[in-house]
Amino acid sequence: MEKEWWRDAVIYQIYPRSFRDSNDDGIGDLQGIIEKLPYLADLGVDAIWISPIYPSPAFDAGYDVSDYEDIDPSFGTMQDFDELLSGAHTHELKVIIDLVPNHTSWSHRWFQEALGGSPGSRARSRYLFRYSENPPNNWGSMFGGSAWTRVQDLTGKAEDQRWWYLHLFAKQQPDLNWENPEVQEYFLSILRFWLDKGVDGFRVDVAHGLFKDPGYPDDALGLNRWEFPDANGPYTNQPYYDRDEVHDVYRKWRHLLDRYSPQRVMVGEVWVRPRTRAAAYARSDEMHQVFNFDFLHCPFDAKMYRQIINESMQAEGSVGASPTWVLANHDQLRSRTRMGYPPGAILAWGVGETDPQPDWEIGLKRSRAAALMMLALPGSAYIFQGEELGLPDFTTMPDSLRQDPTWERSNHLVRGRDSSRVPLPWESGEPHYGFTKGQPWLPQPHDWEDLCADVQAGDPNSTLQLYREALQLRREMRLGRGEFSWDEVPPRILGFSNGSLHCWMNASGQGLDLPTEAHIILASGDNVLPENSETGAVTLASNATVWFRTEATVWNEETSGAGLAS
Repeated sequence: MEKEWWRDAVIYQIYPRSFRDSNDDGIGDLQGIIEKLPYLADLGVDAIWISPIYPSPAFDAGYDVSDYEDIDPSFGTMQDFDELLSGAHTHELKVIIDLVPNHTSWSHRWFQEALGGSPGSRARSRYLFRYSENPPNNWGSMFGGSAWTRVQDLTGKAEDQRWWYLHLFAKQQPDLNWENPEVQEYFLSILRFWLDKGVDGFRVDVAHGLFKDPGYPDDALGLNRWEFPDANGPYTNQPYYDRDEVHDVYRKWRHLLDRYSPQRVMVGEVWVRPRTRAAAYARSDEMHQVFNFDFLHCPFDAKMYRQIINESMQAEGSVGASPTWVLANHDQLRSRTRMGYPPGAILAWGVGETDPQPDWEIGLKRSRAAALMMLALPGSAYIFQGEELGLPDFTTMPDSLRQDPTWERSNHLVRGRDSSRVPLPWESGEPHYGFTKGQPWLPQPHDWEDLCADVQAGDPNSTLQLYREALQLRREMRLGRGEFSWDEVPPRILGFSNGSLHCWMNASGQGLDLPTEAHIILASGDNVLPENSETGAVTLASNATVWFRTEATVWNEETSGAGLAS
């Protein structure tokens, strides 16, 4: 892979506990990933990003880290990780690991020392303790309830009666004090540990966090943030996010990464608006990339996609970074689920068995179309495990089986993220679709037989095959580094060119006659209809995307039939 490999890389996110279980304890593990490295190489991705595998009590599925320099026994050993890293590199796959700097687990030795220490001690200076009769302010946890817990509830000591500690997430995830130089040096040492092992980069969790307004003012949301459907989307002007001080931390990290060869990369989970504010994290001396959550949440709408693509390319271009594109991850509904609902549907609280269900057929068509559109864009693309199989969320999962802390902390208002984290289906006819012979940590639906990877591998019209073909063509045609321009197309059609390739996505609700000289390269399934008998044009069905080549560079209604077919 060439210099600055991240600029056009396709990176596959592995949520390890749901990927593949090799020892049948119901939890995916490192040996399970090793077993599937050939699958990932055949898929055609360039790198894998592995969600946290550190020792953790798993109150938040591993994002509560108790030791940043070891492997949780449920996933395997450090020897297993070394084998995985070596095996991935043999398959020409880069390896990115998750890093969680905003908070630790409450079982981390530092926090245990803090609880054992006294108010004002060095141990407590590593976290955010505050003295107050009541919670120091109205900040709410991202999982519901207050972001403050009384220290005495954990220590039982009378001296802690009026002391509180901050946790923007679960109470088992105390926030670190990034004003403390000891905290900053600790994370530099963690980076060195993994860089010396040979990892190729880091996905930085809650990268817009870390620093808080030192005055600790109340925020506009308060304790009941989930009463606002958009409250956990991109954040603007909140006193605990997107502080200017955080950029100095990433400059130090980048300086460290740049000392290693081959090149290493950082990508930030940055939930801020406007896009220019998010892109600032990807300046040349900070991170290499930041995720594009506006693109992820965009409804299936050509005008809105065009606006977001324009804003992203302009913002990232202004700082010399490459744009990133993503349709799903472990914290969001899957693209097939989300796109199966009409525009404007409120989905921030998740979907449960008593909620209106999506139109799965339309959702699949649109998610395939969006994926093909995404992979035609220049820049870097991220694929969440199972998207290549067209998996839906398990929207009818029994509430009694949910494990996301959001479900309980929101008083059963927010169903959380479990539905997208369901273990993958690998083999039809096998217990739990070949994920494990034990009892999976989360249940799987009973109707996923046809979605299994082995079934789709033999079907030329499957979603898996669509991804394989698109990724192969993307690499051969160097689309990740191509020259982008907009095509002139009818309303409600998203059309652009990347070099000699045209990509058109039909969100109009009716068929579209393609230019008569169009030579189709790839389409999102069987959505390209036979030739229009009146015009001789090929018709692109609604909810579909096509890649084609033609000598013409713009839409010409006179030479391309009647435009939108009736």
